[in-house]
Amino acid sequence: MADQVLLERSGPVAVITLNRPERLNTISATMLDQLSAALLEADHDQSVRAVVLTGAGRAFCAGLDLDEQTAGNGIGDATLPRPGEFSLRDAPPVVLHEIDVPTICALNGGAAGYGMDLALGCDIRLAAEGAKLAPAFTKRGVLPESGGTWLLPRLVGASKAAEIFFTGETLEAGKLLELGLVSSLHPADTLLEEALALGGRIAANAPLAVRAAKRMLRHGAEEPFAGHVQRVFLTLLPLFRTADFREGMTSFLEKRPATFEGR
Repeated sequence: MADQVLLERSGPVAVITLNRPERLNTISATMLDQLSAALLEADHDQSVRAVVLTGAGRAFCAGLDLDEQTAGNGIGDATLPRPGEFSLRDAPPVVLHEIDVPTICALNGGAAGYGMDLALGCDIRLAAEGAKLAPAFTKRGVLPESGGTWLLPRLVGASKAAEIFFTGETLEAGKLLELGLVSSLHPADTLLEEALALGGRIAANAPLAVRAAKRMLRHGAEEPFAGHVQRVFLTLLPLFRTADFREGMTSFLEKRPATFEGR
């Protein structure tokens, strides 16, 4: 059976591709395991300085595989580990939230349900001109189960998030840009190139500082301001002792591009 998640490299940027194009990259139990493993592998590899997450074919991810669900082989069925053998901390949305390597979603097509939550969980989103997000949870008798109720209000505000989830209406690419849910729109055939270029610009900076900045953004969404500035200060102090900090200062004074080694 072909891998349902591909992990490839383009220089310092890792490309993770959801790889069930014949099923619109719908989520299976196997894909969940492989996606978490790929994200963790990229995060643990210090030579990886950014991750691009995208889908094979014409969709990003059409949500859960409903055929598997109705056949009794899907997520939450008896074929999966029993309680105590599986932790939600291993699930891709949690892993995606907690890794320190920056993540870019190249939203190449439609994303629904679980797929929408995966896209929202990335740090940055670029979209193809025909991309869309389909928050159809309430139309299917469920709720956003994979982080969306935490992520979306922080991206668009509580009122707009409530409207999106309560109505379940599809958001076309132009609306995604208007709401700030994506940073930019691109022709489908150049989207991955644009995402890789953005990853390359991130990779050119000091990787220890970039990863630290991502951690602080994550903590900043969860803690009071006074405590957060203390955390930032304590995170800053070790960076002053790195070779990358010295290189950053020296290259600035010498008016040349910096070469960072992640140490």
